[in-house]
Amino acid sequence: METRHLEFFVAVAEELSFTRAAARQFTVQSTVSAAIRSLEQDLGTPLFERSTKRVALTPAGEALLPAARAAIEAIDTARNSVVETAAGIRGRLRVGIFASLELFDLPVIFGDFHTRYPLVDLQLTASQSGSSGFADDVRRGRLDVAFMGLPLRDLHDLQTLPLATTEIVAVLPSSHALASEASVRLSQLAGEPFVDTPPGFGNRVVLERALAEEGLARTVSTVVSDLGEVPRFVASGLGIALVPGALVVPASGTVVIPLERRIEWMISVVNRENPSPATSALLGLLRERANGASHPPVRV
Repeated sequence: METRHLEFFVAVAEELSFTRAAARQFTVQSTVSAAIRSLEQDLGTPLFERSTKRVALTPAGEALLPAARAAIEAIDTARNSVVETAAGIRGRLRVGIFASLELFDLPVIFGDFHTRYPLVDLQLTASQSGSSGFADDVRRGRLDVAFMGLPLRDLHDLQTLPLATTEIVAVLPSSHALASEASVRLSQLAGEPFVDTPPGFGNRVVLERALAEEGLARTVSTVVSDLGEVPRFVASGLGIALVPGALVVPASGTVVIPLERRIEWMISVVNRENPSPATSALLGLLRERANGASHPPVRV
């Protein structure tokens, strides 16, 4: 039973598609199919039910999946423990990043990491499902580390390094009736059309909980996957927004107003227990940028 075959099996099991699994593993579909056939022959049982419309795990495949994930992780840990020699840290490091994060210059941070640890296979990816998707990816072993905007109470099963905290603010068109106010209440804004990020993004999770606590409902009329683009849509008259203040990219035709109620949004990074040497190295670099993990999160 080859490690690579197990990696292909896990990819197909999670994607439920040989095509997507092949793309995820940077190979061709025929290679993945051949590996799965070899694994099934080795085990003496089918692992997937295949049809022209769907791919599904058989009971044997369901039973193998958690063991396969554990085996891959154990092999990675063993490999990393012996290759960390005088030549430097090696191994693969898969990181989930925000597409737009003004608080931290991610290209510079990861460029610095690559300079320090050139033998690490660094793989950076963004998520269309936001922090919730990233948290699930880390839990399932699809990522080693992920930047995160979910509250700490949602991350109790993961190791968490807080990096920064900022307040949610209102972004309104300059022509809005409340544009000259010193501060605004959630209740004054709930009836407006909103521009926001997709469900599952950490800032949206935090905001919707705050609205629910006050018994308020709202309508999101425009969904934008890049948080930095939200003010431009507000400037176009498509709605208002409530977003983390430190991430607001100024747009002509908008004003930024504090909320009367303080609603905090935290940026952190998460990983599983027993991190690899490469993961530990990245966390160490991020602690440097956040002025030490033993200090309170940086307020911005």
